[in-house]
Amino acid sequence: MPRRCGIDTSILVRLATGEPAQDFDRVVAALTHLVEVEHVALFASHMVIGEAYVALQHHYAVSKPDAKAALRSVLTSGLVAPFGGDEVLDALASSRGCGLLDRLTALQYGSDELSTLTLDRKMAAQPNVDRLAIRTAGR
Repeated sequence: MPRRCGIDTSILVRLATGEPAQDFDRVVAALTHLVEVEHVALFASHMVIGEAYVALQHHYAVSKPDAKAALRSVLTSGLVAPFGGDEVLDALASSRGCGLLDRLTALQYGSDELSTLTLDRKMAAQPNVDRLAIRTAGR
């Protein structure tokens, strides 16, 4: 069985931004060696993708749509794949309904055969997500 490794947020952000250029080139070279020579399969977890999404916006002033596009580009490059498969790529492509982090949360729970409970109406529209029924005071 081939070796499988997960990357962390610092690597995914570097791949998405290409900055700093010198580090980017070395990271790509090292990862390419792992994939092509050592036959290692590389993955990014839901958490790493979510953290990178926030980091791109906060530290690099990238818009939400551009951050999602950059992550999708990296995760479809053949170098690193989303650990959650095509469903994660679909979440990155979506622009309607709940946000990316809500989608990643539901996907992660779903991969462990758990449903997700939420108070958020938009998130509750996702598959395998239920809106928590709460009682109002006095009832």
